[in-house]
Amino acid sequence: MKVTYMNGAGNDFMVIDARGQRLDFSALAKKYCAVTGADGFMAVDDSDKADFRLHFYNSDGTRAGMCGNGARCICRFAHSLGIAGDAMTVETDTGLVYGWRLDENQYRVRLNSPTTLDLNRKDKAAYVELGNPGLPHAVVEYPGDLWADADSLRETMRALRFDPAFPKGANVNYYQVLRPGEVRVLTFERGVEDFTLACGTGCGSVASVLWAKGQLPGDTLVAHNRGGTLKVTVGGENGTVTSLLQEGPTEVVRVYEL
Repeated sequence: MKVTYMNGAGNDFMVIDARGQRLDFSALAKKYCAVTGADGFMAVDDSDKADFRLHFYNSDGTRAGMCGNGARCICRFAHSLGIAGDAMTVETDTGLVYGWRLDENQYRVRLNSPTTLDLNRKDKAAYVELGNPGLPHAVVEYPGDLWADADSLRETMRALRFDPAFPKGANVNYYQVLRPGEVRVLTFERGVEDFTLACGTGCGSVASVLWAKGQLPGDTLVAHNRGGTLKVTVGGENGTVTSLLQEGPTEVVRVYEL
């Protein structure tokens, strides 16, 4: 099978065209992600609601609703196959996602808007669910040098990922404010069970929290991840986030025959 190895801001994926096939995606996710150590697995499938269907799995074989960096990569993958044009609609487990090709490498997606946005879920942790059913994220501001302190934060973030305050579990996103509208982000992802180099929906959740707190001038967040930089533009009214537009890089690393 032809498998394309891609990454979006360092968040890496094994990707296949599964149209017209019946496959065990969970088993393939564990098998193919082990080849490269990728964070996730994605399959394109037919859809009667959108240009194509996205099946997304973490590297441990668990299914996930959506992935922001994955969505940009799958848009590039589908565009290269001729499945969709420069503007496209993707069916995901958390709802429809809209994507746009900006150039060969840069893509923009409209993330699912928050269906839950609780600024005070546990201690200093906010809780955000994107889409319906919601993709869960814990969001915490960190006062120190986030990336330098990453190793010492791993166990604290792992514990928060399983905290009972988050009944679905949570992707845990710490952020460090560099200046208004610009942050560093560190994410401990469920399903990967470790840090990833970037989390697109995590950055969307951080942007949502800052916007709800009135701390996002210009309604745009520049989010630096250890794998690359993403930009998230928030739309909303009356304290409710109604749109999250995220743009950032995609890369085709290698095509395997597996």
